[in-house]
Amino acid sequence: MNKTLKKNIGLLHLWLGLASGLIVFIVALTGSILVFEDELDEFFNPEFYKVASIGEEKMPVDGIISDMKEDFHLKKIDRVHSFYDPERTLLISATDLDKKKQLFSIDPYTGKVLASILAERRFFSIVLDLHRHLVLGDFGQAITGISCLIFVFMLLSGLVLWWPKKIKNLKQRLTVKWGASFKRVNWDFHSTFGFYTFLVLLIISLTGLTWSYDWVEDGVYLLADGTTNKKSAKVENPTKIDPEGDKTFFYQSIFSKTDSVFKYKGDTQIRIPSDTINSILVIKMNLEKDIPNIASLAYFDKYTGEIVEARPYESFSNGDKVRRLIYPIHTGSIYGYPTKILAFLVCLFALTLPITGLLIWLGRKKKSK
Repeated sequence: MNKTLKKNIGLLHLWLGLASGLIVFIVALTGSILVFEDELDEFFNPEFYKVASIGEEKMPVDGIISDMKEDFHLKKIDRVHSFYDPERTLLISATDLDKKKQLFSIDPYTGKVLASILAERRFFSIVLDLHRHLVLGDFGQAITGISCLIFVFMLLSGLVLWWPKKIKNLKQRLTVKWGASFKRVNWDFHSTFGFYTFLVLLIISLTGLTWSYDWVEDGVYLLADGTTNKKSAKVENPTKIDPEGDKTFFYQSIFSKTDSVFKYKGDTQIRIPSDTINSILVIKMNLEKDIPNIASLAYFDKYTGEIVEARPYESFSNGDKVRRLIYPIHTGSIYGYPTKILAFLVCLFALTLPITGLLIWLGRKKKSK
């Protein structure tokens, strides 16, 4: 490579790294925590995950919801999440009269509310908001999106800078000379482990861009389907006016109808639309698959509870299937604990990159003086 070009790449690598270092540190730190979100949350908040004892039969969901609305003065039910595991609690998200979102954990056998919390105060809600938006809303999302793009460039430019001029120097670039000076060890640590983690960090960064930029998601569909015209995740509700009728088993019938359409073992989530236009969306995760986030969708009339449309996973386009894989790939849960541990370690290393990079710059600055 041209010496001048490599020098310019090095300067860009340096200054862009210094500019985005703090954001990269925050995103990498929160990302490493989110890798084990389920495990950590269950450890610290078991009341949201496990019942004290398994009963003979679960109560109808509608009776539980009716009592909750009255006891907690709830304005609207947003989501109802039922699990295949008999030890799991029933999770219900709702909006109260103050328009605040609350999460409730209920014993499905007794109907007793085991715990509740404002959604915005959940530790992992705060961590996720910090990870995606820096707790700054759309402005923060723009910053993390730009920083992620910069980080992709940093990875690619870092590989260029790491690449040895001669093959005989390759061994030196693949090892850390632990017995050398701190300055040398710091440089080796930054560049050598940067090379070893390059591919995983690149995959995590590229998949992360789908939450920041629509054009990245469109690119996924274009590559997979040959078009950016993806099927809408919403279906308009056929019934325009709420008819009079008995709705004693409204939500319970939706769960039953979903199980009759999708007969595999799975966790089921009912999502009630916040508007007056769209139907209820039901997502049933397939626990019989080795890969997570494989799910089928069903849409129900939000007034009558009748099924409007069923979309089994097998009917998804290639783009939809790839899109559903992006989350488990990004979080490292794609193949369970082996990939989770790998993602966790790689994220921990990523948060050291701005620090070791800054020390390299300070060392060169001191030398130049």
